[in-house]
Amino acid sequence: MYAIVECGGKQYKVEQDMLVKVEKLDVQVGEKVELKVLMLVGDAGVKAGADCAGCKVVAEVTRQDKYAKVFVFHYKAKKQIRKRQGHRQPYTELKIVSVEG
Repeated sequence: MYAIVECGGKQYKVEQDMLVKVEKLDVQVGEKVELKVLMLVGDAGVKAGADCAGCKVVAEVTRQDKYAKVFVFHYKAKKQIRKRQGHRQPYTELKIVSVEG
């Protein structure tokens, strides 16, 4: 059984006991979060749209961290203009506890 959930404006395919990195959520490590279900596929078939109103996916926050640094480099040829900038995107790691529907 798996589900398509929405979190942070993105969609993820999740199964039970799976680790997922999503956009940063404002929750503490160890707390449980309920994700919005868009589609559920199981033994009974496929549920989508309004049929997923009773379905739920519960996840536990395992980690708050940042991805590896990405360097952005701007320059203009023959002008001695150079700009180097780094960026680390924060994320929240979730462990899917249960997929119910």
